[in-house]
Amino acid sequence: MKNCIFCSIIKGDISAEILYSDDRVLAFTDVNAQAPEHFLVIPKEHIATANDATDESLMGSLSITAAKVAKERGFAEKGYRLVMNCNNDGGQTVSHIHLHCLGGRQMTWPPG
Repeated sequence: MKNCIFCSIIKGDISAEILYSDDRVLAFTDVNAQAPEHFLVIPKEHIATANDATDESLMGSLSITAAKVAKERGFAEKGYRLVMNCNNDGGQTVSHIHLHCLGGRQMTWPPG
């Protein structure tokens, strides 16, 4: 998609701290971190919102990748939060689905 920041990261046009990459997904640190550990997992295919997702296997890959990276980064055992925002009222600011993984501190509820 034209002008999508995440598509530009996937293509290598914008640099990011890449934590994981395979043929379907990419994980990288969030430049606007909201926790000591905060990274995003995105599909390499442009999908605008969770409402547009149709591939159950791909959606599962996002969660499995987040767990794998959390383990590699050493905070999986203490715990973490996975969040996927959808559209404006849900807090989505980039129109390319992305799963936030936040850890390294106690999470509170409700989130806001």
